[in-house]
Amino acid sequence: MRKGECMSIPARSPLPILHQDDHLVAISKPSGLLVHRSDIDRRETRFAVQVLRDQLGRPVWPGHRLDRATSGVLLFALDADTSRALTRAFEQRAVDKHYLAVVRGHPPLAGVIDHPLARVEDDYAGGAPAGAQRQPALTRYTRLAVAELPVRVDRYPTSRYALLGLTPETGRRHQLRRHLKHLAHPIVGDTTYGKSAHNRLFAERFGVQRLLLHCAALSLAHPVSGVPLRIAAPPGDELLAVFRGLGWAEPDWLEAHARKPEAAG
Repeated sequence: MRKGECMSIPARSPLPILHQDDHLVAISKPSGLLVHRSDIDRRETRFAVQVLRDQLGRPVWPGHRLDRATSGVLLFALDADTSRALTRAFEQRAVDKHYLAVVRGHPPLAGVIDHPLARVEDDYAGGAPAGAQRQPALTRYTRLAVAELPVRVDRYPTSRYALLGLTPETGRRHQLRRHLKHLAHPIVGDTTYGKSAHNRLFAERFGVQRLLLHCAALSLAHPVSGVPLRIAAPPGDELLAVFRGLGWAEPDWLEAHARKPEAAG
């Protein structure tokens, strides 16, 4: 585990359930928890799939993935048929995903990041292999709040940060993290694509040592009933403490970012 990207997870804590019916269950995944067994950390013994299976007493199938360091909505199927339908929905981009991220700098009020990405093989790869084919990747964003701290980190006497609502239109690995790096506004707490000096500042000032990226809501048609379904995960206490520390009031972040960001202009 890399310091600054993950937080420790209590060994026996149950996973908060956001939604459950006969076919689906959604949890609020904490930062630092792997979705399933991985070569990222072969010593790890606790995974979302395993914990939720034991918690419910039945098999579960993850419908998508979140990076280990990312918190928020994680959706599972409760049977194989629903799992296949859910996988198709994600592959066909029929699921709207809404994220919150704290980034360095003050990006424009809204925009589109249309930047192809090459395949990355693992959660801590710093980049794609040379010559790897790039795939289309598109992210829409809206700036929700800004802050400026009277602290010199780079060459400027103050340090600027922003809260973004992010909607990935494609599902490339590390897409949001890589796209924000490409935009020159990396996500705070990202030890792979971010800036270590800003990560240290947040660790020292706010006591937070994690990636400040949160999957706040998923919207989709239920894969069995077809009924519109929206599942939201409010930011946890750790993220809210950062928001307050940056002087951001607490409007309804979930509603603010769930309005699909549009391109500037």
